[in-house]
Amino acid sequence: MRRIVLLASVALIALVEACAVGPRYRRSAVGMPDGWRRPAASEDSLRSFYDSLRTARDTLLPAGADTARVPFAYDTTSPGLRRDSGAALQWLDLIQDSVLRQLVDTSLRANRDVRTALAVVDEFRAQYRATRGALLPELTANGQAGRNQQVFGTFGSFTYDTYRATADLSWELDLWGRLRRNTSAARSDLVAREEDRRALQLSLIGDVATAYFDLRAADLNLAIARRTLDSRRQTLALARQRLDRGLISELDVRQFEADVATPAASVADLERQVAQQENALSVLVGHNPGAIRRGRALTEMAASIPVPAGVPSALLGNRPDVRSAEAALRGATARIGVAQAAWLPTFTITGQYGTQSTEFSKWFGSGTNIWQAFAGVSIPLFSQGRPGAGEQVNIAQARASQARSRYEQTVLVALREVEDALVGLRTAQDRSAAQERQVIALRRALELATMRYQNGVSSYLDVLDAQRGLFGAELALTQAERDQLVAAVQLYRAVGAGWPAAKQ
Repeated sequence: MRRIVLLASVALIALVEACAVGPRYRRSAVGMPDGWRRPAASEDSLRSFYDSLRTARDTLLPAGADTARVPFAYDTTSPGLRRDSGAALQWLDLIQDSVLRQLVDTSLRANRDVRTALAVVDEFRAQYRATRGALLPELTANGQAGRNQQVFGTFGSFTYDTYRATADLSWELDLWGRLRRNTSAARSDLVAREEDRRALQLSLIGDVATAYFDLRAADLNLAIARRTLDSRRQTLALARQRLDRGLISELDVRQFEADVATPAASVADLERQVAQQENALSVLVGHNPGAIRRGRALTEMAASIPVPAGVPSALLGNRPDVRSAEAALRGATARIGVAQAAWLPTFTITGQYGTQSTEFSKWFGSGTNIWQAFAGVSIPLFSQGRPGAGEQVNIAQARASQARSRYEQTVLVALREVEDALVGLRTAQDRSAAQERQVIALRRALELATMRYQNGVSSYLDVLDAQRGLFGAELALTQAERDQLVAAVQLYRAVGAGWPAAKQ
C-alpha cells in the first residue's frame, strides 16, 4: 500500500511539473562571426613599412640615439593570450602597474555606484526568495479572546466568553506552472541585476585605467612643456647675447621671445589638466578630490602592452551586458506563461485546526478541538473588458519581443565594439611607430639647426621651425602612446575581461 501511495505521489508531482503553460525559453539566433574583420589591402601593403619603423636603426645616429624614449615592442608571448579558446582575458595581464592595480581595487570597494549596484542585487535577491516562497503552503497561527452577546428571538440575549487558538493553512496548487514561471522570472531578474553589477565593475575598471593613463599622459606632456620652455629660454638668452655683440637684429630676439610664450602657456594649461585629472580619478576610487600617487611612466606602460594573438567570438559570452540582456529575455519569456496561467482555474487547499472554549480554564482541554478543510477553485470569467486574463498575455508577449530585440541589438553592439577595439589597437601601434620616428628626426634636426645658427651658417627661422616641430611631435607621440593604452583598455572591456581581485 505504501508503495502505491509513493508511486501515486511521484506521478502527481511529475504531472504538476509537466503542466507548465507558456513558451520555453530559446536563445535568439544571432550569427557569430567565424573571424574578425581583416585589415584592408592598402593597410596590409604598408605593414612591412610600419614594422620597419619599429625595428630599423638610423645609421646616421650613434647607437642608442635612434630611439625617442624606450624601445617599443608589443608583448604577445603570453600563452594564455595566444590560445584561440574561450578563456576570458584578465585585466591583470594589461594592468601591470602596482599603483593602478591598487586604485582599481579601491574603486571596486569604495565607489558609490558599485555600492548602489550591490544594494540593488540584495533587493532582487530578497524578491526572488519571496517569490519562491509562494510555491510552499502558507501557515499562520491565530489567537482570539473576547466576550460575545447574541440574541435568540424571544429567548432574549445570551452573553459568553470565547477563547480561540487556530493554525490556518492555505496552499495554491501550481497545476499550470504560474508560480513556477513567476519564480523563474524573478530568478532571471536577479541574474540580470548581478550582470548589471558586473557591467558596472567592468566599466569602472576601464574608466579608472583610462583616467590613470590620461593622468600619466598629462604628466609627460607637462614635463615636455617644461623642458621645451627651459630650452627656449636658453635660446632666448643666447639670442640676447648675440644681439649685444651686434651679430643679429632685434627682430630675431623678438621672434625668440614670442616663441617662449607657447610652451609657457602649455605649462599653465597642463598643470590645470593634471590637477583636474587627479580630482576625477580620486572621485572614481571613492575618495575626496586630492593628489594621486604615481607608478610607471606612460612610455614604460605603452612599451609592453599584451596583445592577444586571437580573440574568439565566444568571449562575447563573458560580457555582462550580453548576459544581462539574455537574462531579461528569459524573464520576459517566463512571464508569458504567468499571464497565460492567470486565466486558467486556480485550485487552492485551505484548512484550519485548533481549539475553542468559553472558559479560560478549559482552553486546550479535551472536547475543545475544532477543524475544517476545504478545496476551492477560482475561475476568471471577465477581466479588463475581455474573457479570462484580458490583455495581460498580449502585454507579456510584446514585452518578450522587445527583450529579444534588445538582446540581439546588444550582441551586435558587442561585435562592433570588439571590431573597433581591434582596429583601434592596430592603428594606434602604427601611429606610435610613425610618431616616434618623427620625434627622432626632429630632435636631430633641432640639434643641427642650433649648431648652424650658433656658427652663423643659418638664420633663426630654422631654429624656430625645428623647435616648434619637435614640441608638437613630442606631444603627438604622448597622445599616440596614450591612445595605445586606451585602445587596449577598450579591447579588454569589449570582451568582458575579468578582475580576479574584485571584491564582491
